[in-house]
Amino acid sequence: MAGTRLDPIDRMILAELQADGRMTNVELAKRVGISAPPCLRRVRTLEENGYIKGYHAEVNAKELGFEVQVFANVGLASQAESDLSAFEAKCKSWPLVRECHMLNGEVDFILKCVAPDLSSFQTFLTGELLTTPNVASVKTSLVIRGEKDEPGVPFEVLEARLLKDA
Repeated sequence: MAGTRLDPIDRMILAELQADGRMTNVELAKRVGISAPPCLRRVRTLEENGYIKGYHAEVNAKELGFEVQVFANVGLASQAESDLSAFEAKCKSWPLVRECHMLNGEVDFILKCVAPDLSSFQTFLTGELLTTPNVASVKTSLVIRGEKDEPGVPFEVLEARLLKDA
């Protein structure tokens, strides 16, 4: 298991930063029970080794005028690697597509899309997504309400598993 290469302090650092990426190194060190210089070294090592991919602000989409969220299930005509890669590259170019995941099963991809209004999403759907080469089918689901949107990973589950396996 990949997470086992990290010691408990590294996992605590990651959990704390995931909850609040803006805290100072001094505050982080205090929360995980070590001094500031080794804490900063550990954070830099976690960044260099790819455990921390970046830092960002979580913005309120609705407050910014993005009222519509849609999940689009996309089926492709061909699943050859070159066709999959071409579709993924296309998804990266579409601003309304915020997430793109290749799936196993009846659907090839699920896209999380955010738009200011239904008309904007419809324009994207009919003018971009449905006209993309190799797209065979698209089924959309409009989000009515979102109750939970937790970023990151559940560190408490990892810790419980590590304790059980120890």
